[in-house]
Amino acid sequence: MSSVSALAKVHLSGKFGDQEGKNENNLIKISEIKNLFIMQIVQYKNSTVSLENINIEKLNFKNEPLKVVCNDNTRILWNGPNNWLIVSTKKDLLKNISSSFIETDFAVTDLSHSRAIIELEGKDSIEVLKKGCPFNFNILKKNNSINSSYNNIAFTADILEDSPYKIRLFALRSFGESLYHSITDASLEFGYKSI
Repeated sequence: MSSVSALAKVHLSGKFGDQEGKNENNLIKISEIKNLFIMQIVQYKNSTVSLENINIEKLNFKNEPLKVVCNDNTRILWNGPNNWLIVSTKKDLLKNISSSFIETDFAVTDLSHSRAIIELEGKDSIEVLKKGCPFNFNILKKNNSINSSYNNIAFTADILEDSPYKIRLFALRSFGESLYHSITDASLEFGYKSI
């Protein structure tokens, strides 16, 4: 059985909006990201385990707001106090995660098939997010992440690059199409290329 993309019915390739006469490199690029391994790790309040000795892919967990630690394959996003998202291209991390996080101290949840992932790339990507989200994006830089809402749709933003911007948006799969329509509608002013 094959999995169905969260945006299969709405994500079409092409150029849209105010793109005529513009250099293609100046258009916002919008793509759907598939086949990522996503795990949520939450440390219970009564847990006394220190995170200093736990690492995944040689990455330590930071309990700092906005902080993302990463390597070439894996990103660990701070998602709230004692709460992280592990996002990776490596599908075999589950065994490592299961052995590292004891179930009496941590809740480990596989979110891989419950998220729609939209990636924005280009200098105006941050302007698109400012249109529908109350967060002050001017303070964000590379390897930061936030949880907020975009036109009342809850999402997580992961800043992969900040020059030019490359941002991954994670939303519940059931809201993926609505978020996609909101993002593409806000991108029309700048022109975008859907890939």
